[in-house]
Amino acid sequence: MNSPAHTPVFETALKGLTRIHRGKVRDVYALDEAHMLIVTTDRLSAFDVVLPDPIPEKGRVLTQISNFWFEKTSHIVRNHLTGRSLEEFVSDPSDRALLAGRAIVVQRLKALPVEAVVRGYVIGGGWKEYQSTGGICGITLPTGLRMADRLPEPIFTPATKAAVGEHDENVSFAVVAAQIGTARAEEVRRTSLALYAYAAEHARQRGLIIADTKFEFGLDTEDRLVLMDEILTPDSSRFWPADRYQPGQNPPSFDKQYVRDYLETLDWNKKAPGPALPVEIIRRTTENYLEALRRLTAEISPTQLAPHA
Repeated sequence: MNSPAHTPVFETALKGLTRIHRGKVRDVYALDEAHMLIVTTDRLSAFDVVLPDPIPEKGRVLTQISNFWFEKTSHIVRNHLTGRSLEEFVSDPSDRALLAGRAIVVQRLKALPVEAVVRGYVIGGGWKEYQSTGGICGITLPTGLRMADRLPEPIFTPATKAAVGEHDENVSFAVVAAQIGTARAEEVRRTSLALYAYAAEHARQRGLIIADTKFEFGLDTEDRLVLMDEILTPDSSRFWPADRYQPGQNPPSFDKQYVRDYLETLDWNKKAPGPALPVEIIRRTTENYLEALRRLTAEISPTQLAPHA
């Protein structure tokens, strides 16, 4: 029988704590006026629909990768980590075991209503938009780009933040500026591009391409920009093995694109409820997430990275 640390976690109901939000992947609990507990479950969402099957190890992988990046990028922007331990706020032994490796104590912030998306390559929804309009989010791109082509330079292509079960919508920079103010929107764009540039170079040295990613930001009590939620994980990014990348085709990836590709083969309208996943799809998805963790965080050179089976 699996131990609690290795049993997939689809949802949580922690003793003595009030849950204040349930997102597509994360359960959030109130701790005090300044702190919250974020629990990253093993839920998986695709096309903005939470699927019925958890992905074993996913929550801990996302937490470990995010914490790795938060530390690595703290010179670029503040982040929501507090350094406070889980044990300070959770006393029940069974809850502690359930939360091991998947829960963090964070600052309470005022979330900005924007998904800060950065694209270095044209793929996914960006590729579809480019085919129909010649650009993405109002940014005109060169003609003749192929699927998965590298862009001349990374671009900031924001989206609205959708509620669970609803779809994010790509918007122009002008829309974001109208929502949060021009100066703040420019700060979000500048910070997002800096984060992407830093991470893309780190990943490149480890044989990975970060095709695109999204960030979320909030404001602290002093109105300062703070990076929050997750950062540069297989849920929020596309990771391609550099040695298998070829423009003109959809590259293999170490992220949830593998699940999206499977779902595209089904007769499903991309609305809730989502379809059940076969055992093999679940297993391969866990392997892909673990491979992303290994490649991104291992302090080894690309030549030491064994090819992914």
